[in-house]
Amino acid sequence: MVQDRREFLKSAAWMSAVAMAAGCANNPLKLFGTTGAPMQGFALKPMKKVRVAVIGVGRRGVSALRRISMIPGTEVSAIADLFQDRIDGELKWLKESGKPTPKFAKAGPEEYKRICESDAVDVVYNVTPWHMHEPIAVCAMEHGKVALNEVPGTQTVDGCWNLVETSERTKMPCMMLENCCYGEEELLMLNMAKLGLFGEITHGEAAYIHDQRDLQFKSDRYHTMDGERDAAKAGKPGWTLHFYAKQGGNQYPTHGLGPVAKYMDINRGDSFDFLVSIESKQASYRHYAQELFDDWRRDFGVKIGDMSQTLIRTKLGRSILLQLDACTPRPYSRINLVSGTRGMAMGYPEFRVALEDKTGDGKAHKFMDEAATAELRKKYAHPIWKAAGEVAKKVGGHGGMDFIMDLRWSYCLQNGIPLDTDVYDLAAWSSMVELTRRSVESGSKPVECPDFTRGAWKGGKGFTIDEIDLSKLPGDFGGVKHDDNSDANARQEGFI
Repeated sequence: MVQDRREFLKSAAWMSAVAMAAGCANNPLKLFGTTGAPMQGFALKPMKKVRVAVIGVGRRGVSALRRISMIPGTEVSAIADLFQDRIDGELKWLKESGKPTPKFAKAGPEEYKRICESDAVDVVYNVTPWHMHEPIAVCAMEHGKVALNEVPGTQTVDGCWNLVETSERTKMPCMMLENCCYGEEELLMLNMAKLGLFGEITHGEAAYIHDQRDLQFKSDRYHTMDGERDAAKAGKPGWTLHFYAKQGGNQYPTHGLGPVAKYMDINRGDSFDFLVSIESKQASYRHYAQELFDDWRRDFGVKIGDMSQTLIRTKLGRSILLQLDACTPRPYSRINLVSGTRGMAMGYPEFRVALEDKTGDGKAHKFMDEAATAELRKKYAHPIWKAAGEVAKKVGGHGGMDFIMDLRWSYCLQNGIPLDTDVYDLAAWSSMVELTRRSVESGSKPVECPDFTRGAWKGGKGFTIDEIDLSKLPGDFGGVKHDDNSDANARQEGFI
């Protein structure tokens, strides 16, 4: 439990103080790891070439592999998956695209371990089902590899602590691949927040509202928990539906929460304090299954409610509304709203802004008109999108945000720069999976949020307006081409 863990850390701090007084410890913080966040601002030495292992080449993994191979100074050096035909398809694509042949490309549930042990890999890019994110990341870091995890980074609070402590002990970065933090609008709003356009930020709203009933019940995208292809035909739930059937709470919190947490400098000047979560009844999955199927799916029970709503309070008194709805028939949205003492902006259903020029002038009572909004977007476009937006949109991937994300972490590793988000961000955002479930199961009682920085958030430097200097990459983007696979998937899933 969260409180048990916190009590343990307090006890460890007390024992450390006693040991120090007795002359038994010269560095109690290092001994017990009870305070501080040593991986904040941590950077590895520059890598001349970033050699990436892609673990999992289903649809999301295929798109990742192809994007990564287009980044100068970066190559795919290893591939693993449960199914050999997927690997063979990507080997063929790499060969036809004139890319280097990976030194390791094998199928099997344990092959990721051999990849982590390989000297031909610097980075492990983890695009596997949720329950595999934590063990693969831990294995990667234990063998001196940078761990890049798809979302959420892990599903439990203990898992969050495991990743934090492994990263600190091995001195290897662990970053969650939250692509929505790199969207054109999200980085625009981050830029505006950092420049003070919203004044003092007091509230944010974040969501993942995405009707996935077809994907969950019909698509062959998801294999079963035991690795059978095409879950629907196998007569079993796919791995995502397996989790939705098992428990409630917000099991997919980070697409909306990540950007809002960055606007508020969570872990870098503020911290999540506590939350309260409430969940509606489950009706949409049941209605959908009973209307369309006569097989096992008709009576398959799903526990997660149609709508999960969570209110988060931060240490500085800000509030965040966090929602998850993956099953009702409504348009896709992440909400992406931030508001403060000077105005607000929101990303859905379209980017809209309302700002005061001076306090009390009433201008924020209406959204800016189309021309003023376009001018603002141009003026405050994030430097990364100014530098690489054109090539990102050419490649694709949720409008280019996926490519910007991959370009940025590779750029950081090539130039010895700290990654934009660290293991503490991964832990804070991912911990919502368990914390929201606990609140729901307790009758919506408040649940305390762990401080994975152990107090270091108080002196942390806020998120910055980072840039990319394309001249510092070893090559240009002359060979970049559109990733049809990525945009086809996004179109199917309702993102574009």
